Amino acid sequence: MRLTVGQVHRHVLALASSRSCFVLSDNLPLRMLSLPRAVRFHQTAWLGTETVQDKSASLTLASLEGQNKVEYGKKEKATRIGGPKPSSRASALKVKPKVSSFNSKPAKSTLPKSAVVKKTLKIDESLFSAKSFEELGLPPLLIDRLNKEGLSTPTEVQSAAIPIISQKHDAVIQSYTGSGKTLAYLLPILSEIGPLKRPTEQDGSDKRSGVEAVIVAPSRELGMQIVREVEKILGPNDKRLVQQLVGGANRSRQEEALKKNKPLIVVGTPGRISEISAGGKLHTHGCRFLVLDEVDQLLSFNYREDMHRILEHVGRKSGTSSRDILGPLARRSERQTILVSATIPFSVIRAARSWGHDPVLVRAMSVVPLDSITVPRPVLSQTDANPNSPSNSVNQAAVDSLPPSLEHYYCISKAQHKVDTLRRCIHALEAQTVIAFMNNTKPLKDVVFKLEARGMKATELHGDLGKLARSTVLKKFKDGEFRVLVTNELSARGLDVPECDLVINLDLPTDSTHYAHRAGRTGRLGRKGTVVTICEETETFVVRKMRKQLAVPIKPCEFTEGKLLVHNEEDVE
Repeated sequence: MRLTVGQVHRHVLALASSRSCFVLSDNLPLRMLSLPRAVRFHQTAWLGTETVQDKSASLTLASLEGQNKVEYGKKEKATRIGGPKPSSRASALKVKPKVSSFNSKPAKSTLPKSAVVKKTLKIDESLFSAKSFEELGLPPLLIDRLNKEGLSTPTEVQSAAIPIISQKHDAVIQSYTGSGKTLAYLLPILSEIGPLKRPTEQDGSDKRSGVEAVIVAPSRELGMQIVREVEKILGPNDKRLVQQLVGGANRSRQEEALKKNKPLIVVGTPGRISEISAGGKLHTHGCRFLVLDEVDQLLSFNYREDMHRILEHVGRKSGTSSRDILGPLARRSERQTILVSATIPFSVIRAARSWGHDPVLVRAMSVVPLDSITVPRPVLSQTDANPNSPSNSVNQAAVDSLPPSLEHYYCISKAQHKVDTLRRCIHALEAQTVIAFMNNTKPLKDVVFKLEARGMKATELHGDLGKLARSTVLKKFKDGEFRVLVTNELSARGLDVPECDLVINLDLPTDSTHYAHRAGRTGRLGRKGTVVTICEETETFVVRKMRKQLAVPIKPCEFTEGKLLVHNEEDVE
């Protein structure tokens, strides 16, 4: 008997409602059915007088109509209703279940209606211009802590994001660097968990003591910065409720702290979180929140395996089978997923649709369903000519990530004179907190030595330093003990030094996105800032190209007699 694809789908949905699992094989390829994941016998299936003992034994289309009941999890005999016997080929085949890939997207069309519940999006645009955190509905205890820290007025992105996350929507938060994205997701989370949460009727009987929020960051510096933000809000008495799990630190001590402190919030890098989770020391199946900060970085191939494990385990109840017929969407419903970055390229939008449930895109003064965003398709050539190409999408994302109150300049200098130009630039602009970027680690020490020899306090920051050394360097730089921090791409993301008033590119950034992230270290939270790129004459075409891509005026200049002189582009050419 031959079955149409439509008939097979009806059989699939009928059996799904009784939590049955099976594999389709033989004549009809599985991919033609658009199933969320391969499904199979979990234990022994009885078909007439023949018993299929192999767990991986497949079921043919011919025998599909004859099957009425499949055992799921226990060995029970099913009564045969009728139908032909399975073919010998079917019993001999062993079809492995299809495992969802890192960026796989579940097919919603095959899920039962009860599994997909679309949330109502309520947008109160009057809150976009909120003047206080009270207007955003935060609990009184949390507002008191914010007032003690001198935080009384939310930023634009915080005013847009906090109400949406409080409504339990999955969200993608996109705003320029230094706009307050970290608090935009931390405050609604702390409103639901921890000692500052809003009171509920279940507070007296709540026995939850496991991890309730996991925050993933691509670098140790960003992870440690997020931890400091949480500790600052919780206060000294409750800071044990947040635990950092970052690479470069002693793993055994981190595991001991998890066991002793029983934190509610875990912040870490993908590798270390995945490593401790795989070792059975970190239990996140009951987690309510998953935050991916700088998600565009977390999508890189280097984090693929670690991120796959985190996405599979965070928010999944321990009793849920990883091969549930409902696929990853059913497990996602147990958690709220929040993606954050200054740049949102098409890959992030695609990932959000796969990992989230009806996610919304949150920007300053704007909240829209992510389904309304058009995802550009990759093309192989003529990307500059096509306005919908991914490269142009990335450029636009870099433009959106730039703080609005920056001045951009570039200065021509020979390679051997760059450090002296750097020194003259700092004096001319009277900058007190300076971050200088280079592309490689090796020359950092030489630049610091030359600046120190000219009487300017400087220090270096790079990945080869240990965790304690890096923390010490950052603390001294923020405290004003050093005027110049010379670093590489390590600090281009997530480093929060609000006092930084000057960013200098001693080496050209690799592209416009990296330029935007470097520039974002200054001009934070509405402050004014300056970005100066020191390049050789043969590199000026790169600066002009980035100027065109970012649509910002990067003006030529020079530093003479302690002053900044700005030139016209025509005069330079």
